[in-house]
Amino acid sequence: MFNAQYFRTFITLVETGSFTRTARRLEMTQPGVSQHIRKLESYLDKTLLERRGRSFTLTESGRRAYDYALKLFAEHEQFRHGLDDDSLDSGECRIASPGSVGLMFYPYILGQQQMHPNLTVNYSFAFNHEIVNDLLEGRYDIGIVTEQANHPELTCTVWHKEPLCLVVPADFAGSTLSELMGIGFINYYDGINHANALLRANYPDEFRSMTHFRHQGFTNEVSMVLDAVARGLGFTVVSRLVLETSPWQRQVKALALPQAINEVLYLLRRRDSVLPKRYEKLLNGFHEQRLQEKTPLIPE
Repeated sequence: MFNAQYFRTFITLVETGSFTRTARRLEMTQPGVSQHIRKLESYLDKTLLERRGRSFTLTESGRRAYDYALKLFAEHEQFRHGLDDDSLDSGECRIASPGSVGLMFYPYILGQQQMHPNLTVNYSFAFNHEIVNDLLEGRYDIGIVTEQANHPELTCTVWHKEPLCLVVPADFAGSTLSELMGIGFINYYDGINHANALLRANYPDEFRSMTHFRHQGFTNEVSMVLDAVARGLGFTVVSRLVLETSPWQRQVKALALPQAINEVLYLLRRRDSVLPKRYEKLLNGFHEQRLQEKTPLIPE
């Protein structure tokens, strides 16, 4: 019969290297320690120790059993902490967002995991419609989307806002709408909507529609769109989250515009769900960090 205490005794024996010290640490008798090891060997049907008087060495099966036992108890502790909904720094979180958000939010989460080893986060990069479906089917608990979602089983609230940036090649010397039309537009899944909003606000007398622009290409991976801009193939409009995390940010620049327009990020969750407090800490922590940083845009 499986008995976790036998594995615990075995771990302690390997760590102390002594039956006597193991008995003392576990507040057992030495014969009791020996009995646990014999029963574990009987359960596994393998010899775990090669005994030499008062000392011992691990057999190959013993080494594998020790590695398994460490993993077993680590997973047990993680599971136990995950049941505590009031814990801020342990347990599992399941989150999905578009790549434009995840480029900075996911590294922030990884930093939190480094500080809190009992915190586990499963993070998915997905499109808005995929996130809605995943939430409805229970694959994730929280979704962050760039468009408001209306569904009777979901709640949708404003979570965070990031400025949109009109990004051009670093050597672009223009600023007028006609000059932007001259170099063309690099599109991605949210590109048209973002460009429409930003250009309409800043060129109200001239801008009509993105259909008047020459489209130079499309990528469904937002993290790559600035590569095309850096190569001089056109301009684009992205969230500042994308610009700040781009490896090409020194080969491009954000044009200074009089009218700021934000990308609104919405938080989705099931109406019937009660989320552990660790979600609130992650979401609020990132939001507050972004507000405090107020990182300036890449200058012209």
